[in-house]
Amino acid sequence: MRTLINAWKIDELRKKFIFVIFVLLIYRVGNAITVPYISKDLLESYFQGQSNTILGLLNTMSGSALEQASIFALSIQPYINASIIIQLLSIAIPALERLSKEGGEDGKKKLEKITRYSTIAIAFLQGFGYYSILSSNSFIQADAGLSGAFIIIGSFMAGSVFLMWIGEQITEFGIGNGISIILFVSIVSRFPTQVYRLVTDFIGNPSMWWLYLALIIGALAMLVLIVIVQNSERRIPVVYAKRTVGRRQYGGQTTHLPLKVNMAGVLPIIFAQTFASIPATIATFVPKWQDSWFVKAFDISSWYYIVVYFLLIVFFSYFYSTIQFNPVEVANNLKKNAGQIPGIRPGRPTIEFIQRVLSKITLFGAIYLALIAIVPIVISKYSATAKASGIQLGGTSIIIVIGVALETMKAIESQMMMRHYKGFLE
Repeated sequence: MRTLINAWKIDELRKKFIFVIFVLLIYRVGNAITVPYISKDLLESYFQGQSNTILGLLNTMSGSALEQASIFALSIQPYINASIIIQLLSIAIPALERLSKEGGEDGKKKLEKITRYSTIAIAFLQGFGYYSILSSNSFIQADAGLSGAFIIIGSFMAGSVFLMWIGEQITEFGIGNGISIILFVSIVSRFPTQVYRLVTDFIGNPSMWWLYLALIIGALAMLVLIVIVQNSERRIPVVYAKRTVGRRQYGGQTTHLPLKVNMAGVLPIIFAQTFASIPATIATFVPKWQDSWFVKAFDISSWYYIVVYFLLIVFFSYFYSTIQFNPVEVANNLKKNAGQIPGIRPGRPTIEFIQRVLSKITLFGAIYLALIAIVPIVISKYSATAKASGIQLGGTSIIIVIGVALETMKAIESQMMMRHYKGFLE
């Protein structure tokens, strides 16, 4: 709170805060605008029984826009899916790899352009799939016709593309990552409803007070754990040799090389969630498959989903750690600047040492993320009270919310520090 108050006093940052608030207000208003030709009341009744399915998960990530069939029903999922696909293809396709690594600013802009076009294509596919669900369950008015289908699918597409655009505007003119902030607001907007549901369940079943108390204590303990681990780092000591240049001596100081325990942040959770839900999403969009064993196997509370979800989180944790931190480059920079890790020779031994340390802390961070995500799902699988309260999504939601909040706070502190140094130099 002290950081936010100090940031608000700075005119430049205050304008950015107001811009972000204004854009998010537009987003929340858009969540209440229903697409034409859809029976909203019937749709909301249908979603009351979908809390433990893939549709319930997508509804949570959209801030209840999916159950309201609003213009933002698809939320930012198409953009997230497109980003995942392009990043994976950047490793597999040499041309995209050159753009990402050697293209510089122009290469980055070309990749962003490809991601935008991919978002439009994925938004069309998801919009058509959602329209199929609405049509097969008779949630669309009889007089809609073919023109109604174009309007419904087009509205979903336009809403998703608009969210992608305002996310980029927040990143450029506001504070923090715009896409993450939109996802943050979507999840937080459902917290009051979930708390109300938990209180209502408690009033109806007060004899189980100990279970509700355990859920609250568990949620608070999870919050503290997430904050601690998100801010934890492994510090590798580095000693710089003394150098004499002219009459001056340089180096000789001792510093450290910080390695974040959870270097990838919340991205492995978001990407793993998207990948794990693909089979059930495809099956759900095909009316004939909605009651098939395939959909039941990849239900959120099924063991198939839990195992796949766990493995994908571990994979994406290693994937992003590899992308973000290059031990070879770090070792070469240390060697050029006469830096050395105590007890480790420069060159290849330094690279291998950093790789070992990075592998260990990445494994710890990956398992931590996976456990935070799946433990509430396992609890809800064996507890009817937890299941009814929607806690199966609690771990994933909390870690995304806290991760985005911490990243945004760091962005605010970084901008305040830059402004301080700028004023000092002037």
